[in-house]
Amino acid sequence: MALEPVVQIEIGLLLASAGMIVLWVVQRTTANAGIVDVGWAAGIGILGVLFAITSDGYATRRMIAGAMIGIWSLRLAVYLLTDRVVGHPEEGRYQTLRAKWGSKANRNLLVFFQVQAVLALLFALPILTVVHNKTSRLTFGDYLGVVIWVIAVGCTALADRQLAHFKRRPESRGKTCREGLWRYSRHPNYFFEWLHWWAYAAMAIGATYWWVPVMAPIIMLFFLLKVTGIPPTEAQALASRGDDYREYQRTTSAFVPWFPKQEAKP
Repeated sequence: MALEPVVQIEIGLLLASAGMIVLWVVQRTTANAGIVDVGWAAGIGILGVLFAITSDGYATRRMIAGAMIGIWSLRLAVYLLTDRVVGHPEEGRYQTLRAKWGSKANRNLLVFFQVQAVLALLFALPILTVVHNKTSRLTFGDYLGVVIWVIAVGCTALADRQLAHFKRRPESRGKTCREGLWRYSRHPNYFFEWLHWWAYAAMAIGATYWWVPVMAPIIMLFFLLKVTGIPPTEAQALASRGDDYREYQRTTSAFVPWFPKQEAKP
């Protein structure tokens, strides 16, 4: 049964909020707040699929959009869970927050988890826009969106595999990965994750609120470049790899993949 967008948003917010409360309880037990990132990725997928099922747009487009966000979400959530949470210590950024907040850490983390619930809903809104698009045929924008999605998700997965393979080698300890996509960008995973959001902007061409999916990659770019993406990642890399990473910064594009500069001679 199709629901009105306002009702879908209300249900989505309740589900996201409840899910983050459960994960907050989990982090109290495990002392690993990184589970919030898993919840954010999974939450977007769950809400996106829910929106696709309960909307009244063109059925084929709804099915495609629901599959796209669902697959993207599942891949990212599983990757974050296995690579950064299960069997791993809490990430440095969350350890820093705990130390900063002291005795108020769990209370503040509850608020932080709820903010992530709201963000999960906001990043599911592009799907809501797409699945309410009633254009009764697949358009050029739909096909373009699928192409962008395949390239972006495929390259993100490839970058993750290349980095994981590099880290598994004992001789890589203390060194910076310059293999594969990491030769052309210091953060190819971030770039292709960002590119992924343009898929839904393309599919929303002709929709009433077409500008909503356009806002998602713009907001994501701000967070990646200025807040939670590149700045803390590079600060930690400099602390752990020093001059090797400084040289990597000098020669390699920070975000958009591009040919590297020549390394300085010793």
